[in-house]
Amino acid sequence: KVEKRREQKVTSGWGPMKYLQPVPRIMSTEKIQEHITNQNPKFHMPEDVREKKENLLLNSERSTRVLTKTSYSQGRDQALSKSTGSPTEKWIEKHQGAKTVFNKFSNMHWPVDIHPLNKSLVKDNKWKKTDEIQEKRRSFLQEFCKKYGRVSRHQSHLFHTVSRIYVEDKHKILYCEVPKAGCSNWKRILMVLNGLASSAYNISHDAVHYGKHLKKLDSFDLKGIYTRLNTYTKAVFVRDPMERLVSAFRDKFEHPNSYYHPVFGKAIIKKYRPNACEEALINGSGVRFKEFIHYLLDSHRPVGMDIHWEKVSKLCYPCLINYDFVGKFETLEEDANYFLQMIGAPKELKFPNFKDRHSSDERTNAQVVRQYLKDLTRTERQLIYDFYYLDYLMFNYTTPFL
Repeated sequence: KVEKRREQKVTSGWGPMKYLQPVPRIMSTEKIQEHITNQNPKFHMPEDVREKKENLLLNSERSTRVLTKTSYSQGRDQALSKSTGSPTEKWIEKHQGAKTVFNKFSNMHWPVDIHPLNKSLVKDNKWKKTDEIQEKRRSFLQEFCKKYGRVSRHQSHLFHTVSRIYVEDKHKILYCEVPKAGCSNWKRILMVLNGLASSAYNISHDAVHYGKHLKKLDSFDLKGIYTRLNTYTKAVFVRDPMERLVSAFRDKFEHPNSYYHPVFGKAIIKKYRPNACEEALINGSGVRFKEFIHYLLDSHRPVGMDIHWEKVSKLCYPCLINYDFVGKFETLEEDANYFLQMIGAPKELKFPNFKDRHSSDERTNAQVVRQYLKDLTRTERQLIYDFYYLDYLMFNYTTPFL
């Protein structure tokens, strides 16, 4: 009965679904603007907290900033816990004179217009096609944000808005981290550019994710954030939402994991698997993709969202932060190496092409994604698309065959 009601709700008003046919959700301009306005920058769990738990095994100490825990549903957030006072406000109070700067920052107009990239360091003609594609992506995102993104922008959570952005001061780069879109190798590149390593191939996974080598933009004061946002080259690398989702599931639930199995796995199995065995309830291993999707689409999730499957629109805020460079995982090496030449990186530095973990596994691609989607109903596939609707629109990804 539940499945039938869902089917009726999804198909209501725009005709029946056809198996393996693209059935896009049609949204009005007002509805899309509402989605963008509701991009409340709060996370269920900060990565620093998660990493600290994992780092207990590595005997590593890490300072953390506590944020309000929230759980996301499509278009609105469900609070999981109450807090007194905004984390941003508490942070500001520690900085003498910061309130004046903060007020000025709150009232500033965030420009939507993109400015021309400095390509004076690009000498090789082989990048002509890549450059043309890049300009089309930038223009497409700009036009999208002009059409749908001119809404009231709230700065009360500024520090969280920029919390996923890494800073490389030497070459004046801001890189917004999107998990499962080449972020591990991008962090390696930033470490090399910072002079922390001689080669990206010599940096381990643990050093990339658990070391305190790279600065994030929210570690600076308001003036430092403002200056860098307006003068540095800002880059974001994205991926087809369905591929990114399946890649995250395979990485976190199909391999042993000391964090995701006990925290997410146990909660998912307990709520979405009838008659689960005691062993599965204790260790949280063996989560099925269909169970994971039920968790993702549930407005009352037993545990909140995680950055590995959170929407890019809520990680990097593309209509608020004016990104200069939009790379895609599908053309990762080409885009990344063009970007490196553009910012004046050493000629010998090339973007790594190795798989960061589980190197023996087949890379997640369209064919692999189709195998996972076979286990889902037509309604569930449509709801996943609805969930990532803004990411599909903003970055001009093709509507999937549902």
